[in-house]
Amino acid sequence: MMSRIYKTTLKNGLKIITEEMPDIQSASIGIWVSIGSRNEDNSKNGISHFIEHLLFKGTKKRTALDIAQEIESVGGVLNAFTGRENTCFYAKVLSKDIPLAVDILSDIFLNSTFDEKELEKERMVVLQEIKLVEDTPDDLIHDIFAKAFWKGHPLGMPVLGNFQTVKSINRNDVVSYYKQSYMPHALIITAAGNLQHKKLLKLLKPFEKVPHYQTIRKTSVPVSCPGIVFEQKNLEQVHLCLGTPSPNQAHPDRYKIYLLNTLLGGGMSSRLFQEIREKRGLAYSVYSYLNLCLDAGSLVIYAGTAPDTFGKVLKLILKVLYTFLQKEIGKKELLSAKEQLKGSMLLGLETSESRMTKLARDEIYFNRIVTLKEITEGIDKVTAKDILNLAKNIFNPQKITLAAIGKVKEKDLRF
Repeated sequence: MMSRIYKTTLKNGLKIITEEMPDIQSASIGIWVSIGSRNEDNSKNGISHFIEHLLFKGTKKRTALDIAQEIESVGGVLNAFTGRENTCFYAKVLSKDIPLAVDILSDIFLNSTFDEKELEKERMVVLQEIKLVEDTPDDLIHDIFAKAFWKGHPLGMPVLGNFQTVKSINRNDVVSYYKQSYMPHALIITAAGNLQHKKLLKLLKPFEKVPHYQTIRKTSVPVSCPGIVFEQKNLEQVHLCLGTPSPNQAHPDRYKIYLLNTLLGGGMSSRLFQEIREKRGLAYSVYSYLNLCLDAGSLVIYAGTAPDTFGKVLKLILKVLYTFLQKEIGKKELLSAKEQLKGSMLLGLETSESRMTKLARDEIYFNRIVTLKEITEGIDKVTAKDILNLAKNIFNPQKITLAAIGKVKEKDLRF
């Protein structure tokens, strides 16, 4: 049977979007909040992520242990994540357990007590999480890069916050930020799987009572800052991120940047992987990725290599970027990248949680459902000339930001 998509907007403005997929066993339900680290003040950086943790720590009728036991007793998953622009709380269960999953999600989202003792314990957990990132240079470099790339803008702040901010956030901060920000205008509930839209609406009735305020803190459009930052650290490798501005999430050129990223560092057949790892063995990990937001974006290359080959790897990365400016890519390479991109997207949409996520992202960034047909046609329309023109625009030395951590030699940073 074909899946069907439904959308209902409650009187308070909250949108509920579902995709009925009767041929699978599971269902995934997500509460999406259009609030992330970019909506925070410097002094409260990390509060969205802190609240994400605290919503699992007890409600008026459930302890933290009750929450964990109830969802695990049916083999379900209950989790959450915070990003730069959104926070999501979600559950995945067998379809027969949808009422339980919705009840738990509604309870933690609407009735959390933010108990003072639990808050202090969870503060320690988040501080340990920050320490973990600081001890993991191949994670940390991405935060160092974002801070340099979006210098002075909230988009560059770490999602987890830092020691000072997380230590200073108190219960009043948490409660007032939650009440102001986690409101219907900022919420979307999406669900996909073996479910029925009408039945789900009845289960989600508690959300009809949420009051309507319009207080999302808008942030200015970020502007990227080219330049070089490096942090000396006694590590076995130098970890680097090199990036350039790219079209944003909903930009008409998005299919071009998807393909350029795939060709550049999107897999084992990509130019970066072949040049740096396969031909020369200079890195174990080398790849590129896109960080696309509402009003801005970046294309970022990551590599980890020995200190004495750092300069060589940097020159090779720049050489690979230059190959995209010299001539149009061949038909065979472009076709292969298109098939890779379409194949990975379609394979990625086989689960209920990936469908639930797509519903939310489509609504957040496009205010509509983007069909798979539209996406595949968008990819197919991209020409070799489109890729060449985009590369000429973004692979410009004046637009590049480089961040590195490790035993960095300054002479290697000249490019």
